[in-house]
Amino acid sequence: MLDILVIAPHPDDAELGMGGAIMKFIAEGRRVGVLDLTSGEPTPHGSLEIRARETAAATKIMGLEWRENLGLPNRSLEPTLENRAKLAAVFRREKPKWLFAPYWIDAHPDHVAATELIEAARFWSKLTKTDLPGEPHHPQRIYNYYCIHLKQALQPAFVLDITAEWDRKLASVRAYETQFITGRPTASPTFFEHFEAEAAYWGKTIGVRYGEPFTSREPIGMRSMGELV
Repeated sequence: MLDILVIAPHPDDAELGMGGAIMKFIAEGRRVGVLDLTSGEPTPHGSLEIRARETAAATKIMGLEWRENLGLPNRSLEPTLENRAKLAAVFRREKPKWLFAPYWIDAHPDHVAATELIEAARFWSKLTKTDLPGEPHHPQRIYNYYCIHLKQALQPAFVLDITAEWDRKLASVRAYETQFITGRPTASPTFFEHFEAEAAYWGKTIGVRYGEPFTSREPIGMRSMGELV
């Protein structure tokens, strides 16, 4: 059983959007899993074999013990009934308390489809009198992380301090060499300069070095103000 399941449209989205949070949750003793919906291929410089090696390297850097791939098609991800059943079956098997999905607005169609699929599968996961495998299960919370294709001024619900995790987050993203190093422009500002500046901006908003923003369609409950930064 997982405490937290991060669902990513492609390998590298979890690292980009919330790699710091993943490592923080693991350090706090929570059982965290990442489910990649697709292989992420084809891409200009990658292949299925290379992408699998890069994903394994990033997984090791983050200290993840649970990572699976649902095997849905890259570039044509759709929230179909068949895909909904596949994802709901994972929810019923692993019984996560919290789900993390991409933000529901994005320039990448796969990211938008992924969030629609996740929300529908969360509902299906709790159904009785169904041919879905396993016992009914309804994840308590669903939160949203932000992916790099979004071109919007964000208004997150909260920002998580990832200063202690930043170096390993950066290393986990660098593990995807075919996606973020090979063939990328080398003139400043580079991809990684932008990437760090963005994390530093979110850190500045809460008075720390680096941060990751999150939001939720649902109200976020609190028992006390004691853990606020």
